[in-house]
Amino acid sequence: MSPLGHDWPSVRQQLQDKRNAVVTMHDWAVFEGLHTRLGAPAQPFELPAHYNRKSMRSMGRVAVLATRASELALIDAGLLGDPLVKSGRMGVSYGSSAGTPSAIGDFGRMMSEKSTEGINATTYIKMMSHTAAVNIGVFFGMTGRIITTSSACTSGSQGIGSAFEAIQSGKQIAMLAGGAEELDATEAAVFDTLFATSVRNDEPGSTPRPFDAERDGLVLGEGAGTLVLEELEHALARGARIHAEVLGYGTNSDGAHVTQPQSETMAEAIRLALESAGLAPEAIGYVNAHGTATDHGDVAESIATHAIFGERVPLSSLKSYMGHTLGACGALEAWMTIEMMREGWFAPTVNLRQVDPRCAPLQYVMGDGLRLQTDHVMSNNFAFGGINTSLIFGRWRGV
Repeated sequence: MSPLGHDWPSVRQQLQDKRNAVVTMHDWAVFEGLHTRLGAPAQPFELPAHYNRKSMRSMGRVAVLATRASELALIDAGLLGDPLVKSGRMGVSYGSSAGTPSAIGDFGRMMSEKSTEGINATTYIKMMSHTAAVNIGVFFGMTGRIITTSSACTSGSQGIGSAFEAIQSGKQIAMLAGGAEELDATEAAVFDTLFATSVRNDEPGSTPRPFDAERDGLVLGEGAGTLVLEELEHALARGARIHAEVLGYGTNSDGAHVTQPQSETMAEAIRLALESAGLAPEAIGYVNAHGTATDHGDVAESIATHAIFGERVPLSSLKSYMGHTLGACGALEAWMTIEMMREGWFAPTVNLRQVDPRCAPLQYVMGDGLRLQTDHVMSNNFAFGGINTSLIFGRWRGV
């Protein structure tokens, strides 16, 4: 569920057309002091009839996005309705930056107005940071482990990585993994107060501009991405359609500053992923960058990437198309990176015209994109609090 569409053909068309999904959020004009008016909402969608008042009573929009994305993933995997889902051998590893902002606002009004009016039995369930993971589990009757990964921009990638480790350790056979986020002015305000948002409010098509010398900040998006991870022998035994293999995962923390990224520990997270996968840097054919278009973030990430790969690695940022989807970005970008590997074509960073000279020298994918056959790709994400993640995916060539 993304600003670019809800299936790969739709997303691929947007990428090939080099069109972003950023729009002017006119309703944000009512917020005094909010400078940005830009966002990338998920494309419209309809829900099947079984998404009714009863089944959705504990869901805000972020949980709806997460649950529907998970249902589509189960359908693709041939597991919707399969006994495995409710067996306790399949779990959920999922995150978001926060729950539904309007529910958080209900508690805020309680504090300011000294009244519980507007708060009901499900307000907290919609507000809590693990609302997506819990609602997925309840909706599908899952009794395996629930791993909640509320870590802002790495919520989705930590969801995938934690699911990978749960299966690798033998604790679960399969996992629903990913992240979600709903677009709201309150989340835009978080970055606005740090002067990290783009204010090209009259030029939504021209921003964000990751790694570009004229970038002026990030744009927020929304969506949800769910991957079905499954132990290989189990997947083969049931004849599953395998899109790719998760080969490696690395995560660590800067331990230095909550909002200033540290290139040394970012590079170490990449090394950890390579060690996990048993691969040399030369094996990675493409890196999908976190690439938020923030001033310090892009520079630090490029330096970290260069420290591992030198100048040889092709790199681009999908946030240039769909904005920063926060809790969803790690999952959406992983999915799109896998699909680009399967296509043999990697999207350019749209709006990247002149690389910031402070960024390290890399093969920044520009223009019409890059045609490349490779068996290994990497997707990196870095979050507030200094949380770093790196995921490596491999082409599935059978046994």
